[in-house]
Amino acid sequence: MLIFDKPFTQQESIPEHGISRAVEIMRSGRLHRYNVSADETSEVSLLEREYATYQGVKYCVATASGGQAIQLGLRACGVRPGDKVLANAYTLAPVPGAIHNLGAEPVLVEITDDYHIDLNHLDEMARRSNSQVLLLSHMRGHIADMDSLAKIIKKHKLKLVEDCAHTMGAKWRGIRSGNFGDVAAFSTQTYKHMNSGEGGFLTTDDDEMAARAIINSGSYMLYERHGTLPPQQAFEHIKLNTANYSCRMDNLRAALVRAQLPHLDDNVARWNQLYDRFYAHLSAADGIDIPARPQAEFYVGSSIQFRTIGLSKAEIPTFITRCAKRGVELKWFGADAPAAFTSRYDSWAYLGDVPHLPATLAALDKTIDMRIPLTFDGDDCDIIASIITDELNPVALC
Repeated sequence: MLIFDKPFTQQESIPEHGISRAVEIMRSGRLHRYNVSADETSEVSLLEREYATYQGVKYCVATASGGQAIQLGLRACGVRPGDKVLANAYTLAPVPGAIHNLGAEPVLVEITDDYHIDLNHLDEMARRSNSQVLLLSHMRGHIADMDSLAKIIKKHKLKLVEDCAHTMGAKWRGIRSGNFGDVAAFSTQTYKHMNSGEGGFLTTDDDEMAARAIINSGSYMLYERHGTLPPQQAFEHIKLNTANYSCRMDNLRAALVRAQLPHLDDNVARWNQLYDRFYAHLSAADGIDIPARPQAEFYVGSSIQFRTIGLSKAEIPTFITRCAKRGVELKWFGADAPAAFTSRYDSWAYLGDVPHLPATLAALDKTIDMRIPLTFDGDDCDIIASIITDELNPVALC
């Protein structure tokens, strides 16, 4: 019987020059982004410039986490306590958490069976809620039809905050994920596409939004030291009445990310090779359904989702346990109780009464999620896929 013996949570090492630079920073004692000499540019400011160039935007603000970047993006869009914020119901806990942190109220929108926000339901909920902002999660790297979504944004005069935690490096019709809205948030948490343990970016082309995010991030009156800087006049009327939320990235984490950024596109290609190999195996297996990716989408295959249509919901926990015993770590989005990083919208009790969303529940009911780390290779994909397909029909193993 095949057993897989590599961990699903093991990341690749930070490039050596990033490690060396991090050691230099630790020896200098200058970890804080504003603790620099008169003629020195901080590691964080350099990273902001480099990521803005990569993303093709004017401004980048480096933050302590992706969740903080979402919060800053919502604030930059004018979200205040009591406001309603549209959000797709299929996401991870930091997204509703960011809305809750602002004292705002999420208006949850259904998803379709291919894990995208339901545009018809979005149109309806935008009309009914009178919300001014959509927080769109490209959950698990699935990019919605951004052309059709743009029409709804325009129709309802919505501001768009893109949560690109799972789509750094992805594109829709050649346009980078994150460049469709007013502001975007990215994550450099360990399991994302660049790894600094925790960290993130906010990006935008809007002068005032960038200025507000810089002040909110905790710049004090040192905002002129940022790597991508709006004109001075963008700060004049906001700098004294914009709160400091102390969510800056530090120089140590910036050094780790700067070392990874030049390799990001190559790593995306590697992820997609692994994803495509898994897809070929699993889509051909009896009892498994994987929604096809839209042709216009250039995805980053750092995880894969599939449905166990050959199993009842009651049989899925046993299936997951059997796979785990053979070394394959799977998560289930249809479970009634949250487990580890995986939770469903109706488990976020702090939001109060949430609507019954039958399409979302049906889409997630048998959805299995599997992380694809770059420490795997093609042979690993073959072994893992074989174990999964075996365990879908355990009688055949006897």
